[in-house]
Amino acid sequence: MTDQTGVTLIQTRIAGGVWEGLLAGAEGNAPALEARHQDRALDGVELVAIAGKPGSFAVRVPIPASVLCEGVQTVLLHVGGKFLGQFTVISGVPLEEDLRAEISLLRAELDLLKRAFQRHCAEKLR
Repeated sequence: MTDQTGVTLIQTRIAGGVWEGLLAGAEGNAPALEARHQDRALDGVELVAIAGKPGSFAVRVPIPASVLCEGVQTVLLHVGGKFLGQFTVISGVPLEEDLRAEISLLRAELDLLKRAFQRHCAEKLR
């Protein structure tokens, strides 16, 4: 994720309820990074300068319990008031049911293709 000024934000992982990433290309001190969920700023965003890499920062965004709810939740990341990227948290039973239905449909389509291919090969051998 890169903005017009050349600042790049790369997700490294989500672990222990914290989104982690690397911010590169910032000039000077740590930029004003803001994480927002449903138009509310999230607390606890941390930027730590990476030694030996000017303009690079390790980023940590704690994911509060209010973000962990049914469905798809998106957290937007802004640097200096400009959109830089986002991360998504997906949870809940309805999603699990949707995935099972999608897998079932894919299996049925694969079986259909397999039978059609077998018929085609049998006809070629005659």
